[in-house]
Amino acid sequence: MKTMKWMMTLMTALCLSSPLLHGHDEHGTKKAGPNGGRLLTSTEPHAEFFVTPERKVRITFLGEDGKPVLPEKAEASLTGGDRANPTKLTFTKDGTSLLSDKPLPEGQNVPVVLRFSAGSEKPVTEKFGVNLADCEECQHKEYACTCAHGS
Repeated sequence: MKTMKWMMTLMTALCLSSPLLHGHDEHGTKKAGPNGGRLLTSTEPHAEFFVTPERKVRITFLGEDGKPVLPEKAEASLTGGDRANPTKLTFTKDGTSLLSDKPLPEGQNVPVVLRFSAGSEKPVTEKFGVNLADCEECQHKEYACTCAHGS
């Protein structure tokens, strides 16, 4: 019984550390979304997290061909900024993506908790920092950086 529990723990750890779960391709190379945003691979279809020049957040679900698809029941919500006074963003359909109702809170590095779903599964929660600085190596924003230093 202990061996089975140990094997399950090992398998879970291996699956969670898989590069495919963290916006990497099968060779371990980090990938950005088609608009230069952060690739979120914890759902099917995968999604791109992108911050617009107006600091609004755009969530675009991507088909296997990498083109935008908007599942009928797609939804998202985001909480970010100062924990004592968080900003809550809601999303509405905008063309082939979901767009936040208001911009991210002020600041260069904004901690966020994103909860989203393509509609066919339980919502997924992702926690990360949205660093809006430009990466000098890959030309993406740091939150979507594809360089080795961002691993």
